[in-house]
Amino acid sequence: MAAPRRDTRGIVDAPELFTRVRFRRRTPAVPLRPYVEHYWLIDWDLSEPYATHVVPHPCVNLVLQRYADRPAFGEVAGVGLELFSQKLVGRGRVCGVQFRPGGFRPFAPERPVTDWTDRRLPLATVFGGIDVAPAASGAAATVLGPDDEDARVAALDAVLTPLLRAEPRILAQADLAMGLADRIRTDRTIRRVADFARAEGLSVRALQRLFAGYVGVSPKWVLLRYRVHEALERAASDAEVDWPALAAELGYSDQAHLIRDVTATVGVPPTAYAR
Repeated sequence: MAAPRRDTRGIVDAPELFTRVRFRRRTPAVPLRPYVEHYWLIDWDLSEPYATHVVPHPCVNLVLQRYADRPAFGEVAGVGLELFSQKLVGRGRVCGVQFRPGGFRPFAPERPVTDWTDRRLPLATVFGGIDVAPAASGAAATVLGPDDEDARVAALDAVLTPLLRAEPRILAQADLAMGLADRIRTDRTIRRVADFARAEGLSVRALQRLFAGYVGVSPKWVLLRYRVHEALERAASDAEVDWPALAAELGYSDQAHLIRDVTATVGVPPTAYAR
């Protein structure tokens, strides 16, 4: 299994954020790697408040967090549909689990992933009262407590491993959903959901049902979100973006459609975002 990805897609103004916080990605235990993209660890100690912004990936996250003004707590964050913002003040720590698109359902197999989309819920609510080893009420304190980073990673492994309990049918469907979502992410030739479904031997409806149950958003949404990620990364790294050419490269019919999607996602046109 590959090491955690190193790109910063989705993080708005990543260089500025990394001057304010200590950010790392870590690899989970071997049995978890087919379903978990990576762990992400953040610590900060700020003299002034700072707001961070993220354009979410089509992923579910399990987030254990401690802020200066409240006790440690944990929650499941479903796929976010809008720009996510978080104000960081004083000292704090977050340990997160980013599941692969399609990879969360084996940990909570009783309900479709759309039930969590655009919601942030306590661990016990999502996992149905199951002992989260340690129990959901104590997981945040147990994971966030050690200053040693390896100990935090080991604690995350201990929380997650007992939750991977889905039956073979669920695991097989999750594998299929993860593979299809990854193809959308990596294959630039995919432009239309109908063509993609046909190439994979599925009806559009079957593909939509699979994504609703295992990814939490539609295949069209996933396709558009990855296009926006690419456009934002290009805007942040290239001072002279050829927007008509980029729109064509990403499969848009014209530049206006690309600009509209970016603006709807981050609240400003791509040229303003680049500035």
